[in-house]
This record gives sequence, C-alpha cells and structure tokens, in this order.
Amino acid sequence: MAKSPKINVDFKSLQDKIKSQFSGLDPNDPSQWPSLPRNTLFLVVCIAVIAGLWFAWLKSVDEELLAEQAQEQQLREDYRKKLVQAVNLDALKKQLEQVQQYVSQLEKQLPSKAEMDALLSDINQAGLGRSLQFELFRPGQVSVKEYYAELPITVKVTGVYHDIGLFAADIANLSRIVTLNNLAIVPVKDREGFLTLDCTAKTFRYLDQEEVVQQQKAVAGKKPGAAKSPAGVAK
Repeated sequence: MAKSPKINVDFKSLQDKIKSQFSGLDPNDPSQWPSLPRNTLFLVVCIAVIAGLWFAWLKSVDEELLAEQAQEQQLREDYRKKLVQAVNLDALKKQLEQVQQYVSQLEKQLPSKAEMDALLSDINQAGLGRSLQFELFRPGQVSVKEYYAELPITVKVTGVYHDIGLFAADIANLSRIVTLNNLAIVPVKDREGFLTLDCTAKTFRYLDQEEVVQQQKAVAGKKPGAAKSPAGVAK
C-alpha cells in the first residue's frame, strides 16, 4: 500500500518571510508595498467602508423607525380624542339644547321695540303702587349694542324706606329685565321718615331686523382693512 508523501512546512521560514514583507514599509507610497501588505490594507479599507455604510444605513433606518413610532402615537392620540367625542356626542347635544333653551328664555325677557312703552308704564306703576312720589322719570338715549339695545331711565322717587324697598323688589320681579344702578338714598328735609331714591333704571330690548342689519354693517365697517369709498368720487 502506497504511503502519502509527507509535506514539510518550515513555519519559521514562512514567518520570517511574512515579517520581511511588513518591515520597512513606506506609509506615503502603499503602491510600492509587497503584495501581502498591500492586499491586507485593501481588505482593511474595504471592511471599514462597508462598516461605515452599514452603520449609516442603520442610523437612517433607526431615525425612520422613530418617526413612524411618533406618527403612530399621534394617530393613537387623535383616535382616542375622536372616540371620546363620539361617546360624549349625545351628552354634548343635550347640553347644546339646554343652552339654546336658556337663551330662548332670556330672549323672552327682552321686550321688542313696540313693547318698550308698556314696560316704561310698568315701571311707573310699580312706583305708584307703592305710594311713591315721582320727582323725575326721564328715559335717556338708547344705546344699541351688537345683539340688543339698552335704555337708561333716570328715576327719582320719594317715600318711606319700606315702600322704597318694596318698589325695588317689584322692579326685580317684572317679567322683563330691569336693573337699578347707581342708587343713592338721602333723607328728605322737613319730612321726617321720608327718603329720596335717586337711581338709573336700565332695561333692555332685542333689536328688530332692520336694526340688526344696520348694526352688522357698523361692526363690519369698524374692522381693520374695511374698504372705504374715496371722497368726492361719483358712483
């Protein structure tokens, strides 16, 4: 039976040969290096480039993943908010109906322009019904607001303290909204037990359709950038 030939490798000689290729290398001119160091340098550079590209790609993927996670979290939050709104929709509708009913009740307490004379008469009768003597009852200038008009009335009445208090209570209990402002009570000279009430009664009414249109035009004209017609230009 034939025997396999033995291969004798001189490792020391091989090691010395490898060392000799890596010794005396000129770092400024790798092209002159022996093949082993030159190929080793090329392999190291390739590995470094591949590793750099790999980490750069991982970083971009990580940033994209974080952005997607943030977007997912925002979508989840939006979904929860819309879900809460959907669940509470019936309750919100009921609250809106209650607010509308409340506003409707308040509107019913505001007289129309045609009903103002009757309201002024009610205020006057409230004083006469409590045996008060009117020294002054003078409606002032109507002040038109955005949604309503305000009418101040200068009132000066004389009577005993108890009757003046009942008069103020009667005003508060009128079916229409009337408030007493700037109250001043002073004793009457030479009439013991009598007092003079000096105040401003304010009542309110809602605007008719024509007044609403005029008020909307006035408000629009006060807004910045509202167009103004040049003076002296014929239309």
